[in-house]
Amino acid sequence: MRVMGVDPGLTRCGLSMVEGGLGRRVTALDVDVVRTPADMDLAHRLMGVADVAEYWMDTHKPDAVAIERVFAQHNVRTAMGTAQAGGVIALAAARRGIPVAFHTPSEVKAAVTGNGTADKAQVTVMVTRILGLQVAPKPADAADALALAICHCWRAPLMARMAEAEARAAEAQRRYTQRLAEQRKVVRP
Repeated sequence: MRVMGVDPGLTRCGLSMVEGGLGRRVTALDVDVVRTPADMDLAHRLMGVADVAEYWMDTHKPDAVAIERVFAQHNVRTAMGTAQAGGVIALAAARRGIPVAFHTPSEVKAAVTGNGTADKAQVTVMVTRILGLQVAPKPADAADALALAICHCWRAPLMARMAEAEARAAEAQRRYTQRLAEQRKVVRP
């Protein structure tokens, strides 16, 4: 599975591409950080992020895009910009028919380090080790984008099995409800 990992942001947006193999084997294919100037118009900053992300999608052909879910930040303006950057990338993926998954920072940290409260340095160390890199990815946005892609490679099979089980359970519930309704019709004179 080829996964594009995205650590969204307006000032710095981390992008990565990894290939998941058998078991937990993951290979880094590419990583970069898109930067936009803070004094640029918001619409043009978003367009710059979207243009690079679209180029990556068209060039690398990912099977899925994993984006960090924005929870809460102390600075509302930063949180909005982060969410907007993630949104334009999700839209670009959806237009290409590429599934998008959102992972929380704690899910990513737990997947990569085993600790949902790990700091950025611990994430970088583990990403470097997991991918067998000679040099740690910098800046932190690059390491975070790689961590998101790794997390998705490892979590996607479980997520798919859970969705399939939920769909089967919903179908069984629907059939049961339908059978009860039919039985009530038969019982009434």
